[in-house]
Amino acid sequence: MTFRLYDTATREVRDFVPLEEGKAGLYVCGLTVQSEPHVGHVRSAVNFDVLQRWLRHQGYDVTFIRNVTDIDDKILTKAADQGRPWYNLAYAMKIELDKAYAALNVAPPTYEPSATGHIPEMVELIEALIEKGHAYAAADGSGDVYFDVRSWPSYGELTHQKIDDMEAAEDADPRGKRDPRDFALWKGRKESEPATASWPSPWGRGRPGWHIECSAMAGKYLGEAFDIHGGGVDLRFPHHENELAQSRAAGQEFASYWMHNAWITTAGEKMSKSLGNSLTIPSVLQRVRGIELRFYVVAAHYRSHVEFSFEALEEAAVGFRRIESFLARVGDVEATEVPQAFADAMDDDLGTPAAVAVLYDAVRDGNKADDPRPYAGQVLAMLDVLGLNPADPAWGSAASNDDQLTEAVDVLVRGLLEQRTQARADKDFAAADAIRDRIKAAGIAITDTPNGPEWSLEAGNN
Repeated sequence: MTFRLYDTATREVRDFVPLEEGKAGLYVCGLTVQSEPHVGHVRSAVNFDVLQRWLRHQGYDVTFIRNVTDIDDKILTKAADQGRPWYNLAYAMKIELDKAYAALNVAPPTYEPSATGHIPEMVELIEALIEKGHAYAAADGSGDVYFDVRSWPSYGELTHQKIDDMEAAEDADPRGKRDPRDFALWKGRKESEPATASWPSPWGRGRPGWHIECSAMAGKYLGEAFDIHGGGVDLRFPHHENELAQSRAAGQEFASYWMHNAWITTAGEKMSKSLGNSLTIPSVLQRVRGIELRFYVVAAHYRSHVEFSFEALEEAAVGFRRIESFLARVGDVEATEVPQAFADAMDDDLGTPAAVAVLYDAVRDGNKADDPRPYAGQVLAMLDVLGLNPADPAWGSAASNDDQLTEAVDVLVRGLLEQRTQARADKDFAAADAIRDRIKAAGIAITDTPNGPEWSLEAGNN
């Protein structure tokens, strides 16, 4: 089965046909490093990490670029509020972002360019747009440069909108614009802004607008035409619409396919700092392990909105522990091939819910089989694709030795508890009691709760 994906530009599920056989170029808009990343932020990173893992599994040579926006209005404002240099804030938050990615086993991209490292490429692209008649320097002396949306008849093609139906762009002072929808390519420096947040240009010192950053970086590392552009669904307009317009107006083909992941919501609203409903990664990882949080994110289809709750997260964590318990019971085994049903699900627009169902089926069948090893080999292969293999060294690197020991004991004990629960369900009370005595002899106390048995170290054994 050919890999098929939902292209948000055409609103159709399309066969993936790369520009160059056997290769895939993927560009994903990364985060603006203004504050600590929350669960909603990392969803995009996890979703597109699964995409690049699946493409590699299918034999593609993937060039994966994920940028970092390290200069922005919000960064300048927050840094000023905190009384610190803007670059210090951006650097510190980038460190927190890297920690969050590592905690969820998000593999590094081929390259992770930062906006501030590519100012010359942005200036060059803006100059090309001015030369072609698609951009202009504001006549008000501000030093701003704008994209002329009415000069590009295809503007709005990505989101299927007409210019007159769009709201005004709010990324710069509207006084220098020919049309309220024109968006900023370059922002002249203001006296209220630090001198370090500006660079020389033909239009005076200033800094780039948000949209031009991604166009310049995508073009530099993937060329004038590449395969897939991804990001959160909230970026479709205006960010991706503007990227597409300015890149094609400059003469580039840009992306062949557009993929967008949906939000993680709380109380029906997009999880965001401004709404005060965000959940930072360190705080969530006090409740569950990183591998369990990743499983929670992966189990939902990337285009489905997820209403976050700790109850649902805990339920996903329990489900993943059953998978770990199965693998722990089987012991050493190597990954084999993914089942065809799993491959079919992944080829169908990254259908991870159906893929996880195949994973659960393999665990269930393995628990019933006289020889569970073939099933365990398939389970490991599927977990590798999803970035969820417990044996992946990346999981160990983010935890201390004590944490790893606790997690290992938890997996083993829960496996025994599941066997005890099954024995009681089969009315084999002698076997259930034997398992209980075995656990107790190891200095572990069992408490039966409405949510199932729980364990803890008995006093004097911790």
